[in-house]
Amino acid sequence: MSTFLAGFGLGLSLILAIGSQNAFVLRQGIRRSHVLAVVLTCAISDALLVTAGVAGFGWLVERLTWLEPAMRYGGAAFLIIYGLISLRSALRPGTGMQAAEDQQQTLGQAVSICLALTWLNPHVYLDTVVLLGSVSTTYDPPWLFGLGAVCASFTFFFSLGYGARLLAPLFARPSAWRILDGLVALTMFAIAASLIL
Repeated sequence: MSTFLAGFGLGLSLILAIGSQNAFVLRQGIRRSHVLAVVLTCAISDALLVTAGVAGFGWLVERLTWLEPAMRYGGAAFLIIYGLISLRSALRPGTGMQAAEDQQQTLGQAVSICLALTWLNPHVYLDTVVLLGSVSTTYDPPWLFGLGAVCASFTFFFSLGYGARLLAPLFARPSAWRILDGLVALTMFAIAASLIL
């Protein structure tokens, strides 16, 4: 049980920080738009990456020297574009929750954005494949540590996605959406800058 809890604790600590993926899940949860598909996409993606790390594929990522810069600059470009879209929304006057509902994406668009925010982010590979994968080797059995990290991902993303609806009364005001969009844009730009620099 201590091995499982160690994996759960480290996995949870790595995904708690607000990032592009978490900001997107929060936004979808507040809008109540394709929440199940979005949280499942995030959690299953994390599970695949953690499993790859525990299975020993972290060494592959470290040895393919071209992969890290390609992911870094591709991810930064995507984050800048998504940040500009959020900034445009922040600068437009809206009508609160109604405006958010009118701007909903299709299921395919929501899942595609979610996949891009997850798989184009080089930090996700460092956290899940490399860090969790290497730490898992210090536990016996490593797969139990990995299972704890996977459970942490499912717990976090479902809590964030479905817990966000508690904020819906706050986001009935147009100014709250504009502030959220502004914060999302700043988060995207900050992460993109950290990737480039």
